[in-house]
Amino acid sequence: MEHRARQKAPGLTPRSVLEKFSTIQMIHVHLPTRDRHLLILPQYTQPDQDMRLPLAQLKMVVLPERPPRPQG
Repeated sequence: MEHRARQKAPGLTPRSVLEKFSTIQMIHVHLPTRDRHLLILPQYTQPDQDMRLPLAQLKMVVLPERPPRPQG
């Protein structure tokens, strides 16, 4: 990561990148159904503007978009 940060984002240290990445979390939403099954939906917190820049500079993996909220 140090080599990549030095090439793509010279102002970022590996420690600062990891600190920024620590704000991104994955959670599992558990939804019970009427027929007593359980739906488990993984969700990622979306990076804020401060986090998007290092992600773009380092060409890191982009997190999946959240599915749209149901209307109604």
